[in-house]
Amino acid sequence: MSVRVTMIDYGAGNLHSVIKALRECGGDVTVTCQPVEVRSAERLVLPGVGAFADGICGLQKRGLIEAIDQFFACQRPFLGICLGMQMLFNQSLEFGAHRGLGIVPGRVVEIPRTPGFKVPHIGWSRIFPRPGGSWGGSILSATPEGTRVYFVHSFSAVPDDEKDRLADTDYAGFRVSAAIQRGNIIGCQFHPEKSGPSGLAMIRRFLEM
Repeated sequence: MSVRVTMIDYGAGNLHSVIKALRECGGDVTVTCQPVEVRSAERLVLPGVGAFADGICGLQKRGLIEAIDQFFACQRPFLGICLGMQMLFNQSLEFGAHRGLGIVPGRVVEIPRTPGFKVPHIGWSRIFPRPGGSWGGSILSATPEGTRVYFVHSFSAVPDDEKDRLADTDYAGFRVSAAIQRGNIIGCQFHPEKSGPSGLAMIRRFLEM
């Protein structure tokens, strides 16, 4: 039996790979830019690539920010991917200071430049629970510690509350928030739809929430 899931189209990037992965995992996917469909969604996915300010502007132009806030108030499952995760935070420092959705306290900062390591961080990196944390009951519950997932990003979210960190990865000694969770709100800095069988397992867990 398929599971209904709504994905927001706000003009940021190619949605095809996310749609394909959701459908492969049993999702009955509706892609929309309509606030009424966002407010009434059973499960909501916010994907995205590109600049933070452009993403927020795309949501504003379509009247989606209030609709997303109303969705969150109902505590239904939400998944933000890459830029879609970063926009959950209060602020990003990408090309100036820009206000985010303010759902998860914290900000988004640039990955430090380190000799021998390229920024953006592109490729496969291992993820681990935050120190003292656990993946039990999360979309990573079936994911072994140290699993490699696929990243493409130059900026990283820094939650104010350590408990909002679900998974971390290390890049050139910098602690990257690989995934966050606050209640039913989940964000992945990496791309589960591009992370092979492990990423699809995470998407299935999201659809089971």
